[in-house]
Amino acid sequence: MKKIVILTLYPEGLVPGPRFRYEQYLSFLREKFDVKLFSFFNQSEYEAVHRHSILFAAFALVKGYVMRVFHLFCCLQADYIFIFRDVTPFGPPFMEWVLVKVLRKKIIYDFDDAIWLPDINQQSKWKVWLRNPSKTNQIISWAYKVSCGNQYLCDHARQYNENVIYNPTTIDTEGLHNELKSQHTKPVVIGWTGTHSTLKYIDPLVPVISKLEKEFNFIFLVICNKKPAYALSSLLYIPWSKQTEKQDLLQMNFGIMPLSNDEWSKGKCGFKALQYMALGMPALVSPVGVNSEIIKNGYNGFLCSDLVEWEENIRILLNDEDLRTRLGRNARKTIEDKYSVLSNKNNFLSLFE
Repeated sequence: MKKIVILTLYPEGLVPGPRFRYEQYLSFLREKFDVKLFSFFNQSEYEAVHRHSILFAAFALVKGYVMRVFHLFCCLQADYIFIFRDVTPFGPPFMEWVLVKVLRKKIIYDFDDAIWLPDINQQSKWKVWLRNPSKTNQIISWAYKVSCGNQYLCDHARQYNENVIYNPTTIDTEGLHNELKSQHTKPVVIGWTGTHSTLKYIDPLVPVISKLEKEFNFIFLVICNKKPAYALSSLLYIPWSKQTEKQDLLQMNFGIMPLSNDEWSKGKCGFKALQYMALGMPALVSPVGVNSEIIKNGYNGFLCSDLVEWEENIRILLNDEDLRTRLGRNARKTIEDKYSVLSNKNNFLSLFE
């Protein structure tokens, strides 16, 4: 059997990016290949870094870099090296250079954000500098194949590498997102899920939600790793948990995905909308990047270009149970046809041909 080594920063099963980019395909890969996965951080280390536990984080970083040297030796017999975003969290792409230029390995480079740009959610300039986003273009140019989550990312990658494959973020409609929301539940629940760094995208909609609260009885559900500070009587906060993720999402009747119209947001792969839709819920999204491809206006959700359209479309769905059901059914079909693990399985496996 040919051998694949997967190098990632993240512990398996914990972070949405890896879970929905490649972890869902591991069982299929292991049917054909000998697969080994090496993460930079283990779970306790990753959580400590995000709690800003400085001493433990420093230890985790030193340990991670030492282990990466060991991982290089584990790559000696590999036929393919699959890299999700970064091999190391900071500094130049030295490990990637060794893999390609010294060990002569075929690397498959996968990313689902505009990571060549400074992260607009990252407030610390020194962290942006340390992360060195400019290294992305170098790694793209060295890669045997490049796997991108939307066409905007593909277009960028093709400036540096001809061998670029569109590999959308997908949903496991068989083993995970395998239930459909009943639209008969009351009160109606408007939902959003994401990390605390993306809460800011909701901010412009708070006045809209506040206005609608005076007319309708609904719940505004936020699933996140940090409680938002919104003065909304309809707000219900649920801490994100992998164990309860599906059941928490199923409390929603429809989901929202507002974005700002900038280069960073154009790199987004529509993950929030895909989650809602896979569970049979309409999605209301900003028409930015891949969102305009996923959502067919009035068929499986609504595209909302400004606050007037956000208010209008939320109002429509609050009022019309039958419409929510019809759009939700179409949303589920969209996922099954184009954005499910099963529909994308052969495309993903083709990365290793």
